[in-house]
Parts: sequence; C-alpha cells; structure tokens
Amino acid sequence: MLDWLVGAVAANICSMTSQGSPHARFQRALETRNLLIIEAAAVELPKIGLDDALVILSLLAEGADPRFDRAAARWLGRLLLETPAGLSDARFALALVERLPTCRNALHGLARRR
Repeated sequence: MLDWLVGAVAANICSMTSQGSPHARFQRALETRNLLIIEAAAVELPKIGLDDALVILSLLAEGADPRFDRAAARWLGRLLLETPAGLSDARFALALVERLPTCRNALHGLARRR
C-alpha cells in the first residue's frame, strides 16, 4: 500500500552522494574561491541566488576576468527584477559594481531587500 512512498524515499536516499546535496556542494565550492570549482558545482543547481551570484561576480572582478562586464550587467538586471530597487538604487548599484570587490557588502544589502 505504501510501496510508492517507500520507493520515493529510497530513490531520494540513493540519489544523495557522500558530498551532500548540490546546494551544499555549491556552498563548499564558493568557500574555495576557485572559479573552476564553483562553475562545476553551479551547473548542478536550477538557479543561483542573487547573493551567491554576487560572490561569483566579486571573484570575477578580483581576477580581472573578461566575463566580468557581461556578468555584472546580468547581476544588475536580476537585482532590478528580484528586488524592489528603483532607478536611484540602480544608479547606486552600478557605481558599486564598478568598484567590486571592495563594495560587495553594500551590494549585499541592496540584494537582500525583498
């Protein structure tokens, strides 16, 4: 009678690796600050949160990565879509993004507005 429930639980237990969930692996990858490891872990996630995306953006800025400009534009777009940020916030966020990684904490504050 509960075979479907037992099967679902067993399948879920079997799909967990010794490294934990994809999100846990991604969080550990962020701690390494290594973009190759972060990218490998990120592909397992359906979506990366705005705060985590900002950490990645900061790492791109630190390394003068050529992908920074496009990633910054995408992050700013997400900030405007996912938060109640207005035009003045957008101008402020743009100025802060151009100064990454030094202004990351202020950007986290903008990103946490919901």
